[in-house]
Amino acid sequence: MQISDIISPKRICCQAPAASKKRVFELISDSFAQESLDPDNRHEIFDCLVARERLGSTSLGNGVAIPHARMSKVKQAEGVFISLKTGVDFDAPDGVPVDLVFALLVPENHTDEHLKILATLASVFSDGDYRDRLRRCRSEKIMISLLTKLPVDGQ
Repeated sequence: MQISDIISPKRICCQAPAASKKRVFELISDSFAQESLDPDNRHEIFDCLVARERLGSTSLGNGVAIPHARMSKVKQAEGVFISLKTGVDFDAPDGVPVDLVFALLVPENHTDEHLKILATLASVFSDGDYRDRLRRCRSEKIMISLLTKLPVDGQ
């Protein structure tokens, strides 16, 4: 599986303004809902992301977070990537504000796939040079190229 299998160019946002974790979750929910047949899903997506975050921060450190949730309405893994103009507090283990966010929704019953994708993303985002290249992006076109050439070991 490739990142391009779970994320579309419409779900990549470069240098988005957000002043809080709540606003980041709203941007993510809106992005997922825009391509959905049911735009009212944005509230359910937001609620699922917030519920998962209450269990513990999804920040990996180094300015990266991977908010994620399992949902019954999701048929296959889907992603959203947002780089932020300025970092926001995500209760990161290292205290560094988050400015790179890869959000993931997976079907409710796909636990193994979910864990494999999360592990792969965590590994990818542990590369400091890669994070720096994403942070230097000022266009979605370049960001899409950087993101969609990555493998994901979920399937």
